[in-house]
Amino acid sequence: MNLRNPLLAGLLALAALVGGTAHADQLADIKKKGEIVVGVLGTDEPNSFVDPKTREIVGYDVDLARAIARKLGVKLTLKQLAVAARIPELEQGRVDLLAASLTHNKEREAKVDFSLTTFITGQKVIVRKDSNVTAVPQLAGKKVLTVKGGTQEPNLRKAVPTADVVTFETTGQAFVALQQGKGVGYVNDEVSILADYAKLGPAQKDFVILPENLSIEPLALGIRKGEPALKRVVDDTLRELEKSGEAEKLFFKWYGNDSKIKFQARPFKIESDKVDS
Repeated sequence: MNLRNPLLAGLLALAALVGGTAHADQLADIKKKGEIVVGVLGTDEPNSFVDPKTREIVGYDVDLARAIARKLGVKLTLKQLAVAARIPELEQGRVDLLAASLTHNKEREAKVDFSLTTFITGQKVIVRKDSNVTAVPQLAGKKVLTVKGGTQEPNLRKAVPTADVVTFETTGQAFVALQQGKGVGYVNDEVSILADYAKLGPAQKDFVILPENLSIEPLALGIRKGEPALKRVVDDTLRELEKSGEAEKLFFKWYGNDSKIKFQARPFKIESDKVDS
């Protein structure tokens, strides 16, 4: 036993070293294979969604991912994910990066590293006008719809503990359910709420977006834990986009007057990866 233990310990130490080296070398692996696989939602206009004309996934998050691939000199491959699958897919190595409307908060820092904040939004509620709900507290005891696996559900439960929350695999399914009368309200990020509201056309008269935010959401790209080299390249790319003015152009391309969102100003800059909560 005494002879075997040092050998076993040495083998285990070597295995740990090799495993650690492989894990820490994700950037080199991406360059070697000539491809970066980026997880996107594909259902969250204008961040990432399917263009009805080309059938390709496009959007603000996609353009950021494309800039990173260009910086690395590799092919960009998009992998469409459900909201709840984002972090597990990253942890298990099935995607190299998340560009998927991912909220950066302290709780998630235990599982994921984050890029510089790429967008700041609030979460809002759109309600059926015939519900007579005019403020968030009035959702108490009522059925409210949202997506599974995001921050929307916990934020709603915190704001209205007695709301009857029903979740769906995608935001699109939840929004359709609202239109079908399966709930009185629907929760999502403000930009997505505005995009959905714009799609209603004449039916807009039957819905109201409540004015108050449930929360403020800093969004960022998700990076596997312990990959500082990849994070450095991602953050450097984002800083270059900000410095050149390209980041602002992308913002107005997807959220400005020519979009369904029609934001008049960009209330943030890409400059920090720090969050308060």
